[in-house]
Amino acid sequence: MSALRGVWLSITAYLLLSMIKLGAGYLFGSEALLADGWNNASDIVASIAVLIGMKISLKPPDLNHPYGHSRAETVSSLFASFVMFAIGIQVLFHTATVLLSGKVSSPPLSSAWVAFFGMIVMGGVYLFNYRLAKKTNSLGLMAAAKDNLSDALVSLGAFIGIIGAHFNMHWLDPLTGFIVGLIICKTAYDIFKDSSLMLTDGFDKEKLNDIEATIQNIEGVETLVDIKARMAGNDIIVDAVVEVAPHLNIKEGHTITDKIEAQLEKDHDVRNATIHVEPGREMTERGSVNE
Repeated sequence: MSALRGVWLSITAYLLLSMIKLGAGYLFGSEALLADGWNNASDIVASIAVLIGMKISLKPPDLNHPYGHSRAETVSSLFASFVMFAIGIQVLFHTATVLLSGKVSSPPLSSAWVAFFGMIVMGGVYLFNYRLAKKTNSLGLMAAAKDNLSDALVSLGAFIGIIGAHFNMHWLDPLTGFIVGLIICKTAYDIFKDSSLMLTDGFDKEKLNDIEATIQNIEGVETLVDIKARMAGNDIIVDAVVEVAPHLNIKEGHTITDKIEAQLEKDHDVRNATIHVEPGREMTERGSVNE
């Protein structure tokens, strides 16, 4: 799966940058750079979890998993959010302690260029993963790309904080570190929210409305009686009940379901749809009269 290349690229970049930033942060005494380094370290764990989940999700269906293993990727993302929460809270506690103690220092400008280098690298990784996610339609890789972008912005913030501290605003460096901790926690919350929504069979209302409109516009569909949708990894699963003209035979009704399934796959990339056909109201009313 080509999407795995993007995850491996993220892991390599995070591993390299976390070592550089943490080493430079301790050497130069920069709280912002240390927080940025811990942010990248948390992303290593998150990316490895996503990588494992993506590999498991590629397994074919079996007796215990007739619908496949696609949700493994979502479970791994949920685990990654917990790891990121833990590191984000640790960064918040440490930088808040430094701010309240008043023992702040001005790191050298060389530490700022380390943060700037990290911003350039993560910006490039983001562009690569974003384009690959669009090409492969991988939700997991798209989430990783968004995290890459947030990491680039975090490095930009660290760069600004260190520059400000160099110009006698010594509090700006640990304050930037604290803001980085907030960004880590916010990213963890977003991943947790999306993952928990998918694992509890939640589905975006706007997407469901678009799917509903597509079905209603299919020739032969008189009424859309009921529709449900959920996510299984990157796959959208749709269950719908439609009413058709009561005089149609089984073959003609089946033809309409084929049209619905083909249109859903074309417009919304839905490859798993179960369409139940019912006779229109005319047949129902006639049946009740005869009884």
